[in-house]
Amino acid sequence: MQIQSSPAFGLKPIVALVGRPNVGKSTLFNRLVSQRKAIVEDFAGTTRDRLYGDADWGGRDFIVVDTGGLDLSDAPVAASEKTGFQAGAEGRLFLAEIRTQVEVAIAEADVIVLLVDALTGPTSPDYDVAALLRRTNKPVLLAVNKADSKVRRESAVDFFALGLEEPIPVSALHGIGTGDLLDLIVEALPPAVDLAEEEDDSIKIALLGRPNVGKSSLLNKLLGIERVIVSDVPGTTRDTIDTRITFAGLDLTLIDTAGIRRRGKIAQGIEKYSFLRTLKAVNRADVCLLLLDAGDMVTAQDAHIAGLVLEENKSLVLLVNKWDTVAEKHTYTVNQFTDNIRHNLKFLDYVPILFISAKSGQRVNKVLPLALEVQEERIRRIPTGELNRLLRDVVAAHPPKGVQRHRLKFFYVTQAGVAPPTFVFFVNNRSLLHFSYERYLENELRRRYSFSGTPLRLLFKNRSE
Repeated sequence: MQIQSSPAFGLKPIVALVGRPNVGKSTLFNRLVSQRKAIVEDFAGTTRDRLYGDADWGGRDFIVVDTGGLDLSDAPVAASEKTGFQAGAEGRLFLAEIRTQVEVAIAEADVIVLLVDALTGPTSPDYDVAALLRRTNKPVLLAVNKADSKVRRESAVDFFALGLEEPIPVSALHGIGTGDLLDLIVEALPPAVDLAEEEDDSIKIALLGRPNVGKSSLLNKLLGIERVIVSDVPGTTRDTIDTRITFAGLDLTLIDTAGIRRRGKIAQGIEKYSFLRTLKAVNRADVCLLLLDAGDMVTAQDAHIAGLVLEENKSLVLLVNKWDTVAEKHTYTVNQFTDNIRHNLKFLDYVPILFISAKSGQRVNKVLPLALEVQEERIRRIPTGELNRLLRDVVAAHPPKGVQRHRLKFFYVTQAGVAPPTFVFFVNNRSLLHFSYERYLENELRRRYSFSGTPLRLLFKNRSE
C-alpha cells in the first residue's frame, strides 16, 4: 500500500516563527494560537520539532508553526556537551537536526516571522538568519520581542540593520504589539480561498511508548520523510506532533508523543508538560500504537502506559519494535515472545501484536492496515436481535449461580454506542452480578464478534431503570 503525505491543514496558509535560540518564539506561538501548546523554558533548545497550531485574526484562519532555535554557526559540539539533557548543553546537541526542521518549516510557510530580542539588540546569529530568510523570496516580518518598556520599543529601530522590513516591537509575554503583528501577518497572507472548512473527522492514531523505543523512527518510516527528529538519546520528542496523511483513501492523523517515564522519574518543567500532553494525545486518539522494545520485552512502565490507554477506553495495537536486533530467531521465537507479552499484559489478551523494525522497515507496511482493522472493530454495531440470541445461548450454557429470587436473571441486551462498543444488559437485580460472570459475558462477545484491539463497556441496569 502506498502512503502519500497530504497537506496537513488543507488550504490554510502557514506562518512560521523563526529565530535564534531563546528569543521567545514559543511564548509568541502560545500567544498567537491562544493556548499554552508549546513548551516554554528559560534556556535554549527547548523547542526542537516543528509544532503547529490554529490561529485566526481579522476573519482569516491560518496555521502558526513554532520552530527550534536556529543557529547557523558551524562550530563543532564539544564532547562535554554530549552528556545529556542539561540546560545549556542540550541545545547544542541537536543543532543539525533543528536546522533541518526549521528549513522544512520555512519551505512550508507562506509568511515568515523573524523574532529577535530587544534586550540584546542585533547579534551575529540574527544577521545570519536574516540573510537566510532574504533568499526565500517570501514575505518576512521582523518582530522585536521583549519590548516591554518605552526604551526597549524605541531601541527596535536598531534592527533596521538586518535589512528586512520595519521592525515591529512586541512583548509575547504580555501581549503588547501582538495585534499590530497579526494585522501585518494577515495583510501578507496569500488571498483567501473560498472553501468551506470541513470538520476534522480523520482517524487519529497515537504512537506511545517509553523513551527511545522508536516512535519517531516509525513515524518517519511510515511517512517516508524526516517528519520528526530521530536520536538515540532518550527524551528527544517532547511535544505531541500531529501529521495528517491520506492512506487507503482515508484521512488519518498520526500523533507522535513524548516517551513516558515512570512517575518517579518525571522531572518538573519540560518532562512534566510532555507527560501531560501525552495523556491528552491518548484522550484524542481513536487507536493507540504501543511500541515495545524487543530487547527489553514488557516492562512495568509498558504495563502502566497500556493501563492509561485502557482507562481512556481507547483501542490498542502492540508493536514489538527492533525485531531485527533479536539474535538467533527460530520457528518458535514469535510464539515465545507472544506468550511472554500475554503473560505480562493479561488484561490485554484481546489486543493484536505485530513484530516490526522501524529501522529496517520490516512489517511496517502492516502497521496502518492493522490499526484501521482495529478502528473498524471500534465502531462495529451488532443488531439487537442477534445480541439477544447470543445472550440466550450463553446464559443457557452457563447460568448465573444462585437460587430462586437470589439468582441473576437477564431480560435483554442492546448496544448503546460505539467507540468503544457499549452494551447495556437489563437484569432483575444488578447487585447479584459477580465480576467473573461479567468477564464470562465479555469473553463470549469477543469469541463471537472478536472486537480485536478495542475495549468493551458492559453496563448492567435493573429493568425498572
